[in-house]
Amino acid sequence: MGFGGFLSSLENIVLRSPTLEDGMAVYNLVENCPPLDTNSSYCNLLQAGHFSSTSVAAELNGELLGFISGYVIPDRPDTLFIWQVAVSEKARGIKLASNMLLNILNRPHLSNVSFLETTITSDNQASWALFKRLAISLTAELQSSEFMDKDIHFNGQHDSEALVRIGPFNSPSESRV
Repeated sequence: MGFGGFLSSLENIVLRSPTLEDGMAVYNLVENCPPLDTNSSYCNLLQAGHFSSTSVAAELNGELLGFISGYVIPDRPDTLFIWQVAVSEKARGIKLASNMLLNILNRPHLSNVSFLETTITSDNQASWALFKRLAISLTAELQSSEFMDKDIHFNGQHDSEALVRIGPFNSPSESRV
């Protein structure tokens, strides 16, 4: 542990596929990571259970410090969509999110994935920085376009979301984020 209970390195953090039993811990983690959208606990249970092969949990001494949910887009098997990235405040600044993304992309069953997509609001600077670093690491182009409009899609209740697309890229196993 680093200063004040905050971690100073990735040492001893275990990255693994989540299980159904992680669902409530995921819900609690996301709830404690504003400005992330809190989904229902049922949704987080399904993310941890049904999408475990395309998601990752980061754990230290039994405590969930990070979670990324994702899935392969059904009509585009070469594209991994990252739904949400959550990192506990105590594990920020040590590139945990970057390492979790690479953990997913390096899984053998995802070897045919050559594009990554996600959505980001214009003011979420942490997410923009994360995915820009990932694009550089993968030596891939990052494109963004309007996707979900605040008024058209969210009835004014949520900020607009840009669609971010990274790729094409090869296996990221040599990448360093």
